[in-house]
Amino acid sequence: MNTMPLALRRHAPAGFAVLAVAAAGWALLPHPSRQSTVQFIDDLCSTVGRPMFASAPAPEGSAAAARPGVSTKVISCESLPNVPGKSVTTVMVDFPPMAYSPAHRHPGSVTAIVLDGTVRSQLGGGPVGDYRSGETFFEPPGTLHLFAENPDPVKPARLVAVFVTEENCGPLVLPP
Repeated sequence: MNTMPLALRRHAPAGFAVLAVAAAGWALLPHPSRQSTVQFIDDLCSTVGRPMFASAPAPEGSAAAARPGVSTKVISCESLPNVPGKSVTTVMVDFPPMAYSPAHRHPGSVTAIVLDGTVRSQLGGGPVGDYRSGETFFEPPGTLHLFAENPDPVKPARLVAVFVTEENCGPLVLPP
């Protein structure tokens, strides 16, 4: 019996759909729900050896600075034997209600698959998009990701991001 939501089967490539279902299982594992962004980055650096989503903070005193941040968890990182010099990293990203992620860039290609809720996102030069459960978006390497947020004041949102980057699962975020 296929328990994957119909919207996910229609909008995500088959390989990513299977990955999203597997990642959803990881999402059920316990994780800190109110961990600060700085503490999260420190913890991740000590366990994985590289920063993750260490984008520039929102200006102090701005409305964005008062909003909660996103939390991330690296699920896997594997070398791609058929693409020498590249690796694929899978990350679970949780957006509490009203969470905000400021401008940043990624060094490689990124496909995001929204598992729950709504994620509002804008890439440099593109329109603001609202992505709901089962929908995907793609970020070309080096594109300025102006922001990502959960616009819902009550419901959390969650996505799985799949990065194709340099070998050895290098840094996933670059400064804006």
